Amino acid sequence: MKIVAAFLFLLPFFPIPFHGKIIQEFDRAAFYAAMKAGEMTQLNNEIDLVQRSSFAQQKAFEGALLMRKSGLEKKASDKLKYFKEGRIKLETAIQNEPANAEYRFLRLTIQENAPKQVKYKSNIDEDKKMVINSFKNLLPVIQSAILDYCKNSSILNTGDFN
Repeated sequence: MKIVAAFLFLLPFFPIPFHGKIIQEFDRAAFYAAMKAGEMTQLNNEIDLVQRSSFAQQKAFEGALLMRKSGLEKKASDKLKYFKEGRIKLETAIQNEPANAEYRFLRLTIQENAPKQVKYKSNIDEDKKMVINSFKNLLPVIQSAILDYCKNSSILNTGDFN
């Protein structure tokens, strides 16, 4: 009995294999740090981690990371390739869960900073409203990321959440 109890206690600290993949607790703080830093190595490491993991929001986070990475690429063809791939993943996740305010926040951050050429700015007002209205129901780590984002945003500001 003690062995079973010890195993159950330690279980959350180890990744769990599932059909050849590893299910890990997704570290949102690390994800948002990588998105904010916009450093290629950090983004690539986070993309690799997300791709090797299996969790419900995987495609949305991978899509946001790929679009963020696209802005750091040197070649125009790579910029477009990563942006399109990421856009499809994030938009599909939003279509599957249209009430997910975190996905809307991710899209808002990308749209605010996307170049005009990619024509990816049509949902800014809609996403802003959802993020503001859902803010109090979001996880503290997401709230923190939103408030941190407000420091450099021309669309969101901390006063929106009072």
